[in-house]
Amino acid sequence: MKFRKPLLSTIAAGAFLFAGTLIAQDAPPPPPQSTMPDVPAAPATAPMPSAPTPVRRVPPMSTVPGTTPTPPAETMPASVPTPPAPPNGEAAAFPSPKGDVVVQSSPAPAPTIGPAPTFEQLSGGGKSISPEQASAYPPLANDFINADTNRNGRISKTEYTNWTKQL
Repeated sequence: MKFRKPLLSTIAAGAFLFAGTLIAQDAPPPPPQSTMPDVPAAPATAPMPSAPTPVRRVPPMSTVPGTTPTPPAETMPASVPTPPAPPNGEAAAFPSPKGDVVVQSSPAPAPTIGPAPTFEQLSGGGKSISPEQASAYPPLANDFINADTNRNGRISKTEYTNWTKQL
């Protein structure tokens, strides 16, 4: 049984050929871009067929019953300037093929936060504030990692007073 090496070589060659056909693309290269205007080519002379072939004429879409002609798609020019931002941030107008589109927006109002509760209120009379107790005051719950400066998972009274000074 010495046919192992030729068999493996054949399988490897077949795999490479198969992979090559998967990678190869049949798309022809794009035609070169020219800046010269298109000139109609001279008609090629072809031999006349011996028997005339029947030609079927298709009526234009506007004459076919039950259909409505669609207008050609309008495209926006490539160099449409971007409209300036409104001074108060409440409205902006953008040109479109069917007219101006006005977008009205404003920033969301800032949430109102009351004064920070005392350390004793949040800790429940304890020596530190746990993450569960900090959830009673959302700004502290959102900033718990930064308020816990010694990274022990709890906020002491000094850490809490230092954090409230930053507010």
